[in-house]
Amino acid sequence: MWGKRRIFALYLYAYAHMEKIYIETYGCQMNFADSEVVGSILGKAGHSLATSVDEADFVLINTCAIRDNAEQRVRHRVRELRALQGRNRRLRIGILGCMAERLQSRLMAEEDNVSLVCGPDAYRRLPLLLEQVRDGQRGAEVELSTTETYADIEPVRLASNGISAYISIMRGCQNYCSYCVVPYTRGRERSRDPQTIVAEARDLFDKGYREVTLLGQNVNSYSFAQEVAGVKEDSVGFPELMERVASIDPQLRVRFATSHPKDLSDALLEVMAAHPNICRCIHLPVQSGSNRMLKAMNRKYTVEWYLDRVDAIRRYMPDCSITTDVIAGFCGETLEDHEATLELFRRVRYDYAYMFKYSQREGTYAAKHMPDDIADEEKTRRLNEIIALQGQIALENNRKEVGREYEVLVEGESHRSKERLFGRNSQNKVLVFDRGDAVPGTYRRVKVTDCTAATLLGELADIN
Repeated sequence: MWGKRRIFALYLYAYAHMEKIYIETYGCQMNFADSEVVGSILGKAGHSLATSVDEADFVLINTCAIRDNAEQRVRHRVRELRALQGRNRRLRIGILGCMAERLQSRLMAEEDNVSLVCGPDAYRRLPLLLEQVRDGQRGAEVELSTTETYADIEPVRLASNGISAYISIMRGCQNYCSYCVVPYTRGRERSRDPQTIVAEARDLFDKGYREVTLLGQNVNSYSFAQEVAGVKEDSVGFPELMERVASIDPQLRVRFATSHPKDLSDALLEVMAAHPNICRCIHLPVQSGSNRMLKAMNRKYTVEWYLDRVDAIRRYMPDCSITTDVIAGFCGETLEDHEATLELFRRVRYDYAYMFKYSQREGTYAAKHMPDDIADEEKTRRLNEIIALQGQIALENNRKEVGREYEVLVEGESHRSKERLFGRNSQNKVLVFDRGDAVPGTYRRVKVTDCTAATLLGELADIN
């Protein structure tokens, strides 16, 4: 009798001390994948995931530090939550991810309503950190790891559509581009065991998912060598990994992000060309069209090398779309350098581009050794020129799609009309089309009838 009472009392104590956690995510796809790992770790520790801030005991904000604007958004959000804390005394706030790693103790000193800071390699310690906070302390853990990949964690698919999912295949970066904080916030490169990656992809397919995106700061440098009896076996590189994942089932689409141009090999392009279910889209960040700027950025390739890789992509897969990242107004950029970037855009004719003006990041080589000498107004002017040119190119590219048919993975309802659905083709272009008898999670043929610079409009071409 007393034993049962003690067990029940312990259960009530544990239940009373399990927080409801609400996770907000900012930044890149890697951060969203990390939030799914965090959700899994906390779930196994007995915590539950809240569906809104209002019902949460703890708000964990998974952050990005790649640009100052990203960090300012997080700081603004933390101050917004202060008002909620005034009405809900139990509500506490934690900062996760790259911003937590970069600012560490400074963050809690500057934002006094933050109770917890946890870097991207310390998520296994989150349950202990929550205990510290519950006991009235403030928790912090930001030590970087040379081995952590969370390979044994089955992610919780947060806000999943049940169709597409991310799989993190490696962590960290050691390219040390002069403008970038990632090596300092995520540590050195380390790759997951390919068997765990293939198993995760196969499990997702068995659960009804039809698309996976393999994630890494530089997926091209993925390399895993297992030791057997103290002897290292031949390493598995990214082309071999893609081959294994694509071979799970022809109905499983495979994407990846992000490629570094210096490591994009013909071997990968050969694998892609041999497997129709590997999507015909490569994100190939260029950052600048000037060799002088690329050297200053420590990008480790030239414009000529980059264009050779573009030509190789189109030789192996003429229908492959190419997207990119670019920075306007990097340290010392002249008008000639800027014009070289515009010329590169005219030459490559990207289908999409992420375009930003340079944001100096504390701790990087550029911040320590290179003056941020382009006025903000001039950075903005140059950025706007790139945006305008890319918008024109994207519209011209999309107009060429009118009349063509594509296999589209249907993802859901259009935001503008319940009578229309949307999905993406292999080239990662969004198509919006009349619903007909199409169902999310299936493949349908869609004929393009019209377009904007961002979207293809169409109609079902395979109505039963």
